[in-house]
Parts: sequence; structure tokens; C-alpha cells
Amino acid sequence: MVIQVVLVHGIRTSATMWRTQVAHLTDRGNPAVAVDLPGHGSRMAEEFTLDGAFATIDDAVQDAATRGPVLLVGHSMGGLLCVGYTGREDPPPVAGLIAASCTAIPRGVGLAAYRLLARGLDSLPDRGMWLTNRMLDRILPEETRADFGAGGYALDAQDIALRSLSVLDLLAALHRIDVPLWLVNGQFDQLRVNERLFMQVAQHAELIVVPRTTHHVTVMRPQVFNALLNLALTTLEREPSRPRS
Repeated sequence: MVIQVVLVHGIRTSATMWRTQVAHLTDRGNPAVAVDLPGHGSRMAEEFTLDGAFATIDDAVQDAATRGPVLLVGHSMGGLLCVGYTGREDPPPVAGLIAASCTAIPRGVGLAAYRLLARGLDSLPDRGMWLTNRMLDRILPEETRADFGAGGYALDAQDIALRSLSVLDLLAALHRIDVPLWLVNGQFDQLRVNERLFMQVAQHAELIVVPRTTHHVTVMRPQVFNALLNLALTTLEREPSRPRS
């Protein structure tokens, strides 16, 4: 059966950040769906909740699983959510997981500092968008620059989403994941702080570090990330399905 792909965006962004990947997967013959989480993109008017985010992922995965094995792909906050979702005690029908730019436990001083920075940007006259856009203009290639923010930026959902992530038991989830797992980080990603711990806990993980890349690995080097999608898909296509424990 043809492997289906479900893509989950990071905080503040939306499904549009995956347009290059969706086009690549479609050309490869793998149906792909990129979801909008509550409070983001086409669902900007909704309130972000963890239950709503997990329900969004589950709806997409369950629907895709009726047509074939599912590769779940998440970036940043989306990656953390996908780890928590795939590592449930009652495992969902996920055949493999790519979790990008998310090897950090969102708790303690690190989370507090991130929230403080976000609040500082939000307090600027334009809520920090001038600074954000200048930075993105410098680091993103033309092929992904417009798509990254095409769905708008979920500024109002940012703080509650960050706060919500602190309740995730990521280490327990990682330990329970019994399908192939690829942890993908940019070389200069600030969220590599717990990279070693994630690799120690995860049972079936492979770490891939993309050189000369920041936290925005999916859109900063889209062709490299597409090659990593090919790697995961080829692996799943060649491996017999293992029974879930």
C-alpha cells in the first residue's frame, strides 16, 4: 500500500509552511495532508488547546490510515505534539515519525525564557513582525519564503500554546514509541539542548543534523528535508510492518 503522510506545523505558523513538501510528496506518489492546529492558519479564531491539537492530528492520521501506512511529520511545536501523540499508551496507527527541531523539554527556565522573549516581541508596536520578517527574508530561500507565513502568524495563540506544552511527558512518550523515529535538527537550532537525552530514551531513533541550518530546517533547506522524507518513506516501504506492543 502507498504510504500516506500527515504534516504538522510549528508554533505561530500554519499548514502553508509545508507547501514545498506537499508538492514533493505528491510528485513522488505519496498523498500528503498538512493540518492547521487550533488557533493557527485557517483556524486562527479558535482557542489553542492540547486536546484540540491532539484531536486534529488524530483525525488526520485515522483518516489517512484507512488508505495506507502513515508517516507522521512534525516541526517544532508540531514535532513535540507528534512525539506525545505517537507515544500514547494506546498507540495510534503511525508507521513512522519524523520529529524536526524539537529535542527540548518545554519546561523550567528554558520555557520561561522563551515565553519572556515572545512577550517582549509581542509588546512592540507591530508585535515584532518587522523584526521577524527581516530575519526570515535573510535566512529563507525564495521557494519557501512566501509559503512560510502565507497562512498568517498565530500571535494570539503563542503564549497559551507554549504554556500548554509544559504538561507533556515527552520522555515517557519517547520510550513508548516502537516505530522508526527520525529526529531532525539544524546544526544551529537552539532546541538541541536535550538532543542526547532524547536519543538515550527513544528506542528506535536516528538523529540527523543538517549542517548550516537553524531551527527552520524544513523551510531553510527544503530540498534536504525532502531528501529526508524520501529516506523515511523508502525505509518504511522496505520494512515489514511490526506489530504494535
